[in-house]
Amino acid sequence: MKRNLYIWAGILLLIGFAFWQTSNKEGGLSIQNVFQTDNPIPTETGAKAGLLAPPFELKGLENKETYRVGGTREKALLLNFWASWCDPCKMEAGSLNLLAKNYKDGLDIYGVNVTKYDTVKDAKQFVDTFKLQFPILTDEDGAVYDLYKGMAFPTNVLIDKNGVIQEIILGILTEEELEKKVKALVKK
Repeated sequence: MKRNLYIWAGILLLIGFAFWQTSNKEGGLSIQNVFQTDNPIPTETGAKAGLLAPPFELKGLENKETYRVGGTREKALLLNFWASWCDPCKMEAGSLNLLAKNYKDGLDIYGVNVTKYDTVKDAKQFVDTFKLQFPILTDEDGAVYDLYKGMAFPTNVLIDKNGVIQEIILGILTEEELEKKVKALVKK
């Protein structure tokens, strides 16, 4: 009986010490911090939040440079799947340019023209019309769009520096909503 009392006293002492060690800046205690662990990087790849982004390589529209996605990166990444005939894509183009400019130190944006549902000529005209300021890749056979289970234009995929998909956004958001998500992604 006395032994059980010592065990319980030891457990309570450890819990109290854990609370003391994880007290927040205001001096209060946070039970969430006591049991919180770092999220390990997933090992599974897939087009879903919480999984590693499926790797791929695509050529640039103008420069034919090869762009790679997959694995850890120096910056977070916003993949934007689009087509030139897509009205929401046209509405979103200015917001993407602003994000590319304002977050250039912490974010890469790759515009992926799904050329399977478009033409290179129309894609180039779109880029010129909207003066896109980020790399444009061509997904000529739609394989990457399929790999990411694309269902709508635009589709934005937010990928952190560890190569983990944080969110997939189907359709358009307001400029403010998209910037809020990008700001959180860059801070992560």
